[in-house]
Amino acid sequence: MKKIVQILLLLMITSYCYGQRYYDPEAEPTFMDRVYFGGDFSFQFGDFTAIVVSPIMGYMVTPRFSVGPGITYQYLKGEAYDFYTGNVYKYDSNIFGYRAFARYQITPMFFAYTEYEALKLDYPTIDGTELVRDWVPGYFIGGGVFQPVGGRAGIGLSVLFNLMYDDRKSPYNSNLVIRAGVTL
Repeated sequence: MKKIVQILLLLMITSYCYGQRYYDPEAEPTFMDRVYFGGDFSFQFGDFTAIVVSPIMGYMVTPRFSVGPGITYQYLKGEAYDFYTGNVYKYDSNIFGYRAFARYQITPMFFAYTEYEALKLDYPTIDGTELVRDWVPGYFIGGGVFQPVGGRAGIGLSVLFNLMYDDRKSPYNSNLVIRAGVTL
């Protein structure tokens, strides 16, 4: 029972929702047949607190290719070690931004994915004496798997690589970003 609770908590903490809708390519789909909603939501509490809400809206250009915009809000609170200066910073930060993505369904289970993201956040100057609030870009490429479990529900996993990663400015721990979770 303890293992089941831990797995469910892990899924809730790292939830990434892949909204998608399939339509019959033989029939003439309406605009709303091609539109889908999804996004990600995650949270972590403790010494480090993180709350992330990032909804998307997708449009299926073809049955396999979709594009769309999204917005992002992150609340982060904790301590960070600056490798450049050796200082430890306490922070309480609100991060917001936008993203645009493209997704190509290679097979019903596998997809290729790319995303441009810009987040407005605080990061330390090079000498570490103050924080600067500015836009930080990210450009992700990668792919993933999606396993439907009924209707539009499913389990998904994506592995993305941030080509514009900056270890001093980025809110991510590395240039490799893994998103996993369930779609409801």
